[in-house]
Amino acid sequence: MKIINIHKRTIRQPKEKIAKILDSLSSKDDRLWPNEKWTPMIFKKGLTEGATGGHRPIKYSVKKYDPGSLIEFNFIKPEGFAGIHKFEITEIEKGKTELKHTIDMTVSGKGILTWYIAVKWLHNALLEDCMDKAENNFLTKKKKTEWNLWVLLLRRILGRKK
Repeated sequence: MKIINIHKRTIRQPKEKIAKILDSLSSKDDRLWPNEKWTPMIFKKGLTEGATGGHRPIKYSVKKYDPGSLIEFNFIKPEGFAGIHKFEITEIEKGKTELKHTIDMTVSGKGILTWYIAVKWLHNALLEDCMDKAENNFLTKKKKTEWNLWVLLLRRILGRKK
């Protein structure tokens, strides 16, 4: 079963500033991934092509890294997930940049149930938190996307305090 899942945010900042946020992914000074609420994204060799890592049960390898523009990953786990996910930034106009995350994958077997019961919901919440964190780098009044009841329940069942 084909899955396309897209999250994007337009941020009123030049591409160069958003590029620095993108390039901080999985570093000690990560300004993109919401480590405050979710399991950190970690790569054994840092953010370099071929590096493997992920966050909790989701594992992938860095397929392509174009600093300041694109980070693309291949899924390794969970079982039944085949495809990619990526972060990319595009300058829309001077001082206005789009941050976009795309999943383009096929799910099969138990991956279908895993996606529809849990991963889809948790992923959507995590990505909105990610977009909030990126945009909050530039805001005095911080954005905070509320989690729906299903996400709250899943996090409680899974014992996630973050």
